[in-house]
Amino acid sequence: MNKKKKNAIVVNVFLMIWFFMDMVGLNIGDNILVTSSYKDDGIFFIILVAAFVWFVIRENIGKYVLVGWLFIWFATQFYFHWYFTIFGPWEGKINYFANTIKLIPSSNIYIPDLYHIVLHVLILASLISMITYCVCLKKEKII
Repeated sequence: MNKKKKNAIVVNVFLMIWFFMDMVGLNIGDNILVTSSYKDDGIFFIILVAAFVWFVIRENIGKYVLVGWLFIWFATQFYFHWYFTIFGPWEGKINYFANTIKLIPSSNIYIPDLYHIVLHVLILASLISMITYCVCLKKEKII
């Protein structure tokens, strides 16, 4: 197994571990890192795990399935979190995530909480690592 594939696997495993917290919820003391949202986000977790397993077992097609899913998921996350940060409306989002741990607290505009910032970074890192792996494979086949 080459270094780029190992990197892609490790980053995706970290993503799955972090996202699993969304399935079960996690409080740190009296602060909410993330609430249990398996009813809303469970399908996203199942698709992520399935795409990852497909990548590991059937790499030829699985790598494209995982890249496609990570892209769709990142676009969805961007829309449901960062779009509101940029364009609003903020009130509903601010109220919904009011009790979560904030990296950048704001009562005027919605800024994603710590859990979602880390989640988005991990999704993007997974996507980049998978694209890098796919591009390197194509270059190796050409040479």
